[in-house]
Amino acid sequence: MVTSETFEQALIVEDILATRQWLTGLVHSAFERAGVYFASDLRTARAWFAEGGAAERRTIALVDLGLPDGSGIDLIREVSAAHPHVQLVVTTIYDDDAHLMQAMAAGADSYLLKDRPAEELVALLRRIGDGEVALSPPMARRLLDHFRRHATFMTAGAAESGEPELSARENEVLAMIARGLTLNEAGKALGISRSTVASHVKTVYRKLGVTSRAEAALEATRRRLT
Repeated sequence: MVTSETFEQALIVEDILATRQWLTGLVHSAFERAGVYFASDLRTARAWFAEGGAAERRTIALVDLGLPDGSGIDLIREVSAAHPHVQLVVTTIYDDDAHLMQAMAAGADSYLLKDRPAEELVALLRRIGDGEVALSPPMARRLLDHFRRHATFMTAGAAESGEPELSARENEVLAMIARGLTLNEAGKALGISRSTVASHVKTVYRKLGVTSRAEAALEATRRRLT
């Protein structure tokens, strides 16, 4: 059971002022003590992280995908690699498979649609605070459909290749990552270093043929590890 955490701060990466203000209200409803910072483009967001904005504080970043100077997916990829403790949440109007899969493959932890009811979004943000992967319902259905297609493809070759086997340690790591633990938290729980956890995660992703935390969570659920 992941301990509920209240994020200390939130970075909202969004170029439309009215939307920034609306997202600020959602963040304060979900995490009333969180400080809120803003970036209207990739350059400002990158500078915030480069200047130590995230540090080791509990941070959630709400990232729009369509920004004036590029795609939020590029920022997600960069921050996921450099600051793995930051919870990266896509907040977008794009509800198609392509954007969802690209964002998840880049390292997004959750994917929320901005046209959903405010109370639903606040509830999903709180779930993220509890260490869960959160997807707006339409996107959860899309991801599940993708996973089922992937599972069907894997099953077709199961007679020849069999299901990928994980070691006991890899199963432990998969379960913890699926529950939303960061690499540091998983390492402390298992008594191993963060880099060792990261190495296990890469091996698990390669063996299972997944590219994101969300897909790993679905696989962990299927294997009854959560």
